[in-house]
Amino acid sequence: MSAQFFISIALVILAAAGCFLVSAYVDYKVVAFILLLTVSLVAIVFDIVPVLVAATLSALIWNFFFINPRFTFHIGSAEDGLLFLMYFVIALINAVLTNRLRRIEKQVREKEEKEKTVKLYNTLLNSLSHELKTPIAAIVGATDNLLAVSSRLSEENKKELVEGISVATLRLNQQVENLLSMSRLESGFIQPKKDWTDMNELVYDVVHRLEQQLKDHKLNISIEDNLPFYKLDYGLIEQVLYNLLYNAAIYTPEFSDILVQVKNNTDKTYTLDTGDKAPSSVKNETNSLVIIVEDRGPGFPPEEISKVFDKFYRLSNARTGGTGLGLSIVKGFVEAHNGTVILENVPHGARFTIDIPAETSYINNLKNE
Repeated sequence: MSAQFFISIALVILAAAGCFLVSAYVDYKVVAFILLLTVSLVAIVFDIVPVLVAATLSALIWNFFFINPRFTFHIGSAEDGLLFLMYFVIALINAVLTNRLRRIEKQVREKEEKEKTVKLYNTLLNSLSHELKTPIAAIVGATDNLLAVSSRLSEENKKELVEGISVATLRLNQQVENLLSMSRLESGFIQPKKDWTDMNELVYDVVHRLEQQLKDHKLNISIEDNLPFYKLDYGLIEQVLYNLLYNAAIYTPEFSDILVQVKNNTDKTYTLDTGDKAPSSVKNETNSLVIIVEDRGPGFPPEEISKVFDKFYRLSNARTGGTGLGLSIVKGFVEAHNGTVILENVPHGARFTIDIPAETSYINNLKNE
């Protein structure tokens, strides 16, 4: 509050000083409009009390420095006295009304944000009612069958039930992981714990976790030869790739292709120097990890591409279920590494391109660290 008092008073004094310097060329009535404008600008930003102080101060300054006789609070004519009174009242009314408008605007904005939050969380709860109940029901049903009629089940039937429990458990675990990941992003305190990461290991770990979901797809993995190690948060990048591959597996036709491409992107700059004591050239390299996930599916509606990374957003033509958290987590975890993720439609489907600037090292270098 004290800072608001200081700034509002300073702005009025600066405006008055500028007018005083050109007072020989500017009528004192014009000065009144300039001071009123200054008070209005102060009222847009600050609380009511500093604004009222600024309005009162501007009226007194206008009287003392600009209304004849100048440098006195005495007003020489009844007309000027009326003008001063009107100025004072208008300045105060202007300050109060502007502040009230700000308060009303703030209340409307808070109400809209509250309604939006309620809508988002209702969407989440509705989605979870399906996404969590379905795997739980599958697990309960399969375990009941195993316990109740185990003796009458063939080994093949038992295997199918156990596989069903495994799939439902993995699905349930993924939903819980997404919720925990979103809570980390919402807290605003997510800090990547970076360590040297082998992308070959990370990719195949994710593929192994999604073996069941990817069994009816043709997965093509292309990892650049001699790829360096990257200093990344293994868990966050693993979750990014998992969500992208999981979406590709469940939203594209069976037996369609899914491509995972990992490569290193190096920007090189060369600076030539012809000085005798300086090297003839200096090379600077900036490395970044590029991950591409491409599918042969229906793609995304062009008008919705800009929204797919929003929290809880689900495509209008999406199947029932799904929390709409997967892609928002992808974006959040990539940006936590100062990277970017781009979605684009290609002739045969959709392509996600992730670019993450990262420190790199090769195995020979790591041995010395």
